[in-house]
Amino acid sequence: MPVAPASDRVRAEWRARIAAEYGSAAITQHLVLWLIQVGAPPDVIDDGLRIVKDELEHSRLSHETYVAAGGGAPPALDRNTLALPRRNDLPLELDIVRTATQVFALGETVAVPLFKHLREQCTIAPARAALDRILRDEVRHRDFGWTLLDWLATTPLAPQLAKLVEQDLPAMFTQLEHNYGEAGPGVASPISADDRAWGLAPAAEYAEILARTFERDYLPRFSARGIDPAPAWAAR
Repeated sequence: MPVAPASDRVRAEWRARIAAEYGSAAITQHLVLWLIQVGAPPDVIDDGLRIVKDELEHSRLSHETYVAAGGGAPPALDRNTLALPRRNDLPLELDIVRTATQVFALGETVAVPLFKHLREQCTIAPARAALDRILRDEVRHRDFGWTLLDWLATTPLAPQLAKLVEQDLPAMFTQLEHNYGEAGPGVASPISADDRAWGLAPAAEYAEILARTFERDYLPRFSARGIDPAPAWAAR
C-alpha cells in the first residue's frame, strides 16, 4: 500500500507539536513545584510528575513523526512560554486554581476528543503510534485537572473556589475559542486525505469538537462541583 506523501502542512504541524508537547512538560513541571510549595498530597504530586514524563515522550514521538515526514529544522521553542506566570500580589493557591482550570480541566479535557478525532483517519505508522500514545495519556491528564479541583475543594479555599473559577472562565473560554474555534492550531480548511492520514484535521472540525465538549464534559463536570460555566461560555 503506497504511503501518503507528507506536505509542508504536515511537517509544520508535527514540528509545532514537538514544541507544544515540550512546553506542556515544562508547564506541568512548574505546576508540580507549586504543588510541593503548598504541601499538596504526595499522590497528587506523583501524578503531576508522571504527566511531565508523558509530555516529554509525546514530544519525542512527535519528533519521530516530523522526521518521517521529511522534516529537519529544530522546533521553535519560546522560552517565555516554558514557565507559568506568577501573580505575586496574590496567594500561590490562586495561581494553582487558575492553572488547574485552564491547562488541565479545560485544555486536557478537550484534548481527549480532539486527539481521538485526529487518530480516526490517521494511517501513517509513526503518526498513528504518536496519536495512540497521546490519546491514551490524555485521559489521565484530563482526570488530573478535575482531581486538582477536587483537592482544592478540601483546602481553606473551598468556600470561594466556585467564585474563583467562575470569574476566570470567560477569559479562559475566549482563549479556547481562539485556539480551537477560530484558527485552530495551524491547520486551515480544506484539508487533503493525505494530510488526514498524517493525523491532521481542518479548523472547522476543531471548533465542532470544542462545542460538543462543552455540553458533554465541561457543563456536567463543572456543575457537579458547584460551578456554573454556562454564563462564561455564552459570553465568550
